[in-house]
Amino acid sequence: MNTCTTADLRNHFRRVSSWLDNGESVEILKRGKPYATLLPIVKAAPTRSPRIDFAAQRQAIWKGRRFSADEVAEMRAAELEGEE
Repeated sequence: MNTCTTADLRNHFRRVSSWLDNGESVEILKRGKPYATLLPIVKAAPTRSPRIDFAAQRQAIWKGRRFSADEVAEMRAAELEGEE
């Protein structure tokens, strides 16, 4: 752990911030006694949203069922009736 005084923090902030950028913590001394501790922020890795497996969902719902053209036409007609 690096140490610096409050005056060093004010006058040489660039050096202190480079310590923090390198992942080091810094102890601040005031009148020769520990006053505060600066800790670098740990940045979490960006998380990805889970990928949706649409094929698996379709399989779970319909179990591989195939619709005939007549069934599709009936379902479409039922949808259109509800929209009016």
